[in-house]
Amino acid sequence: GKTEEGKAYSPDGVFAHLEMLEAQAHEAAVKREEMEQQEEKLARLKARVQELRLQRDELQAKVDLQQKGQLGKEGVMSDPAQPSAQAVLEWKIKSVKAMLQVFYLTGISGKLTKRGMCFCISTAYEGTYLDSYYVDLLTKPAVRIHRHSVPTFIPLEQIAKKYLQMDVRRFFSVLSDHLNAYVGRRYQADQLQEHFSDQIEGTLQRNSLCNLLVFNYNVSSKSKPFLFNVRLLYGDLCCSLPTEVIISCKMDAPSSLAETAAAHSDLFRRVALHKAFRSFRNTEE
Repeated sequence: GKTEEGKAYSPDGVFAHLEMLEAQAHEAAVKREEMEQQEEKLARLKARVQELRLQRDELQAKVDLQQKGQLGKEGVMSDPAQPSAQAVLEWKIKSVKAMLQVFYLTGISGKLTKRGMCFCISTAYEGTYLDSYYVDLLTKPAVRIHRHSVPTFIPLEQIAKKYLQMDVRRFFSVLSDHLNAYVGRRYQADQLQEHFSDQIEGTLQRNSLCNLLVFNYNVSSKSKPFLFNVRLLYGDLCCSLPTEVIISCKMDAPSSLAETAAAHSDLFRRVALHKAFRSFRNTEE
């Protein structure tokens, strides 16, 4: 009886149980993160559905205009390609209002100005509001950017050249993706420095676009500290998670750290940087 009791409460048994609980907690955290990502994806899809519905309504409005244009006074046929100026104006106003409604659903607000339209792109990451950026458009003689507050390292000119003249909605959608991804990457780096500075060795290096992060952080193996060097590359500028993760450590590091590095690398690719470090800390505790 005493032997069995000793086994039940042996240090090995307690540690094994703790490891099991930590593994379960880690798995739950990963699942929770995946659920949050699914919810964000669902919100984007809902906004896309709304956009498609508005496009459908616009097409229906065009058809209605053409049908009205075919019947002139007293039923006389008129040129369907020449609807009245008032009808064209009403359709344009309706189109602009529909576009502004779609933008509002995706974090973009806008208003008509005397010379065109002014848009505000509000950015956020995981429910945290971050920055707002403004783009002032002129619409005559052609749509062009008059003023803006978009950072110089965002490829605004290339995006405008590709989309602005043909599809204003697409232009703002792509620009919003770039800005939200940028502030998301910056926010993660800021959170890492603010809350996990005790684990970071030296300075976290990052470029203006925050699509390259390089830093060192401490890990322990059998109560002995070791230093991991990590390089995070964000190849997709519309994404806030890295596309490439490289983790290295000194030659004298134990082989068990290779498994740790692989696990960390996998986590960096799937969850926000500061959440990955929170997971590391919980595992160590």
